Amino acid sequence: MTRLRILIVVAAALAVGVFLVTVPTFREFFDLGVYRGAVRSWLLDGNELYDFLYQDTEYGFTYPPFAALVLSPLALTSWPVAIAASVVVNVAAVALLLHWFVAPVVRRHGAPMWFVCALAFLAVLVFEPARDTFSFGQVNLVLLVLVLLDLRALSTGRRWAGVGIGLAAAIKLTPVVFIGYLLVTRQYRAAATATATAAGATLLAVLIAHTTSAQFWLTTLWDTDRVGRLEYVSNQSLRGVVARLDLPSAWWLAAVALVLAMWFLRVRLLRSTPDHAAGFATTAVVACLISPVTWVHHLVWLLPALFLLTDAALRDRSRPRLLTLAATYVILSSSVVWLWWAGAHGFLAALGSNTYVWISLALLFTIPFRAPVSATPTSGLLNH
Repeated sequence: MTRLRILIVVAAALAVGVFLVTVPTFREFFDLGVYRGAVRSWLLDGNELYDFLYQDTEYGFTYPPFAALVLSPLALTSWPVAIAASVVVNVAAVALLLHWFVAPVVRRHGAPMWFVCALAFLAVLVFEPARDTFSFGQVNLVLLVLVLLDLRALSTGRRWAGVGIGLAAAIKLTPVVFIGYLLVTRQYRAAATATATAAGATLLAVLIAHTTSAQFWLTTLWDTDRVGRLEYVSNQSLRGVVARLDLPSAWWLAAVALVLAMWFLRVRLLRSTPDHAAGFATTAVVACLISPVTWVHHLVWLLPALFLLTDAALRDRSRPRLLTLAATYVILSSSVVWLWWAGAHGFLAALGSNTYVWISLALLFTIPFRAPVSATPTSGLLNH
């Protein structure tokens, strides 16, 4: 049986390798090139950080100055070393996600740990947002891990809960929504810690690079053209839907308000005791939906929701739900939205070009919340 499992893993790895090399578009570590080029231009050449444009494109550094400080070691690395470091860090992030979400489920069902986790790792590599994160050299998997460290800290009563969210928010603004989650669920100490951490990291950047910080917070932050066209099919957020349908911005604001109302209802109003695992997963989905720009690779933030839904379906032995989740995974790995890369006109295009948004909305409504902790065993993630 062990030999058969080894053969299955090897065959799956070969199939995944062939798929990744031949089918998806290789992103050539574009974002990593932006990070490295921007900090080299800033630190070594003395240019302004936000004036840098990568390889004569219109794309430059868009994160806060603290992110540039975190990424500053890239200025001293060669291109192959930078690529290797990016791949290693993202592999480690995926391994942690599997350790937190998949390993407890495997133990509960008595399945071979190495076998299931190996197949799960390969499945994550095929998942379009994750494979694009690797291919772009993006940081979202790392930010997701930082946020989930606070999930673990909250669940075990650690006093430093909030530090991970604060650091993630100082590196990239989207994780600020998790501070909102902490406030809504009355985790005031953690919310204060997250806010203080984000503010402290931002102040550190101001002290080290006050001119660059002023440029970002007063000018660059408000220049939406720097991040790309809102209607571009890779923007799988509510704002992207409104832009592709050519609707007034008021429609986006109304949709954001409705999504936030549903989020508030699920994480707070219907619960006397927070379920932080489901709450964090729901907040991650909401962050993707309400952000003005959510590129396809940003959708790695959907992974906790998919893990929790799979766990719940296995607990209930629900074959229809497992089949639905399998179909969802296939769609999210299919690059289907890119069929409309040149434009999205007509009813079919309105449906197809926004496929990942519709899936995100479905996840928002279906992420399972457990009964109060006193009534049921805690989930595997919280037991570690």
